[in-house]
Parts: sequence; structure tokens; C-alpha cells
Amino acid sequence: MEKIALSPEVSLSRLVYGMWRLGDDENTSPAHVQAKIESCLAQGITTMDQADIYGGYTAEAILGAALRAAPALRDRIEIVTKCDIVAPAGRHAAARVKYYDTGAAHINASVEASLRDMATDRIDLLLIHRPDPLMDHHETGAALDALVASGKVRAVGVSNFRPWDVELLQSAMTAPLVTNQIELSLSAHAGFTNGDVAYHQRKGQPLMAWSPLAGGSLLSGADLRLRDALHRIGAEQGTDWSAVAVAWLLRHPARILPVMGTNSLERIGRLSDACRVEMDRQTWFELYTHAMGHEVP
Repeated sequence: MEKIALSPEVSLSRLVYGMWRLGDDENTSPAHVQAKIESCLAQGITTMDQADIYGGYTAEAILGAALRAAPALRDRIEIVTKCDIVAPAGRHAAARVKYYDTGAAHINASVEASLRDMATDRIDLLLIHRPDPLMDHHETGAALDALVASGKVRAVGVSNFRPWDVELLQSAMTAPLVTNQIELSLSAHAGFTNGDVAYHQRKGQPLMAWSPLAGGSLLSGADLRLRDALHRIGAEQGTDWSAVAVAWLLRHPARILPVMGTNSLERIGRLSDACRVEMDRQTWFELYTHAMGHEVP
């Protein structure tokens, strides 16, 4: 599978395995998690996407248990994780309200917890999970720069930031912000016209796309014509509709990295089907037209 270079130090697989729901599986044993990772690796999917908040602050430790049981896996994967969301759960159960914290103390504490929980000595890519209205960009930028300099974090980026949020934080940093993980799919396509994708494409920064299948609800909320087109194209190319929907993102020249989340070993084994779907310009616009509900102007 193609690898996408985000920086001289960090390259990610074109498809990323998302561990948002890792703790929702009935089986969270190290052996079962290892089986998921091995299935990804067999397809060339080497990047695992985490966040401290996933699973109510439990998903990182579930991954860590698998890496402790099979330590050789760590050098075969890239770990992406995120911080700054504080929700009343897990280690933050005493919080009165859900909030964001981009202060240096919180970022450093989050990184130390992530390193410990995931049984690793470095995070390949750390993302600030959500824009913080109270962010002191000088403090946040200095904290991220220090983490990169320390080697605990190899590269840094953001998630759900708008272009002006990226510019603000980057203005106070030496290390580059190498990516932005945003929602992109056939049901969340505003980024292709509101400047989000164009901003990063102009800067040559690959984007990560969360919920490329709208959290699994893409078909249920889609126009009948979109559903029919996805099924038809999938059948024509010997795969299913989900591979076609992800291929729609892969077709874009911005070098989008879809983050694919599922607990089904059978579905994990088919994630790379999306890379084999051929999609010409008219097919891309056919799906886009149905997703919008009207033809382009």
C-alpha cells in the first residue's frame, strides 16, 4: 500500500485503521486486538489512529495491552493519537463539564498518559483534537515544539481545525503542523468547497478524513440514487459500496488518508479493497451529484 510522507520523520499508510470503537468490542483481549492489527498489516495498513478520549479514556490502554503482549508489533506500526478534550469520564470523571484544554500542563500530562497506556516510548503523530476557544497559541505552540524536540512525539498536527485556527497555532511554532484530521465523506463534503481542503492542498499537507462512511450511517441517510450508484459501481468492480465511498476520497488530488473504523475482523480484512476501485472523473462527479442532491452549477 502507498505510504504518504507527512514529514521527513513520519509517513503513514494511505488507509488508516481507526480505533475509536476499540473498547466497544465484546472482545478486547490482547490476542484479539493483535489479530486486528495483523489483518491491517497484511494489507499494508500500518497506521493506527487513537485519541486519549476514545472509549472514555480506555482505548489507548487496550492497544497498549496488545503491544505489551506482542512488543514486536510496535516497530511495524505508526501510532497517531490526540489530546485536549476533557470529558467527565475515566481519569477525568471529576470534571464538572466537558471542555478543551490546550495548556502546556494538560498536553504534557496527556502525552505521558498516552505513552504509558500504549506501552510505547514515542508517539508518531500527536494531534490537537479540537480547536480551543481559550487557546494561548504561544503556550500551546511551545509545548508542541518541546515534545517534538524531546523525541516523545515525532510530528504534530491538528484535528477539526479551520484554516485560520491552523494559521494561528502555526504562527507560534517552529515545528510544522503536518496534517489536519477533519470529517470528510459523501455525506460531509462541505470541505471540498469551503476552503478546508483547498487550504491544505495548496500547502502540500495531506489531510486525514474521519468518518469516511459517516460512522457507518452513510447508506441509511443517503439519497436513493446515491445508494444505487454505490452498489452498482461496487458490483461492477467486484467489491461493496463502502469501498467505493472510500475510493471517492482517495481519488481526490489532496492525498486524503481515510480513517477506517470497524471491530469486525471480516470487514477489517477488506479495508484495502478501496485502493483497487477505479474511479474516473465522471464517476466521481456522479457520486458527488447524488450526494449533493442536485447537479453542479
